[in-house]
Amino acid sequence: QVQLVESGGGLVQPGGSLRLSCVVSGFTANRYVINWYRWSPGKERERVATIGVPGSGTYYPDSVKGRFTISRDDAKNTVYLQMNDLKPEDTAVYFCHAPSMNSYGQGTQVTVSS
Repeated sequence: QVQLVESGGGLVQPGGSLRLSCVVSGFTANRYVINWYRWSPGKERERVATIGVPGSGTYYPDSVKGRFTISRDDAKNTVYLQMNDLKPEDTAVYFCHAPSMNSYGQGTQVTVSS
């Protein structure tokens, strides 16, 4: 059964850091593209990071480039999103997505506030 389970969200002050995890089950993560998205009320869903198969690189939009890093631990079949220098506008529900599996996780809330 294909499943994506996110964790690691929480409340953090502006300038702080969080690392989100997306534990993958039912398929081998490094054989497929994995995206991180975020969504907050009143805004469109935004793709904030993508990791492809080994050697294919990563993608970040300008809004997070230089602050967010996506990575993968093949031994743990887990994809991470390291978020640094967080800003209030980063507040959202973050969820991972495997387009080839048409599967989304349940999301994890990130709140950036002083």
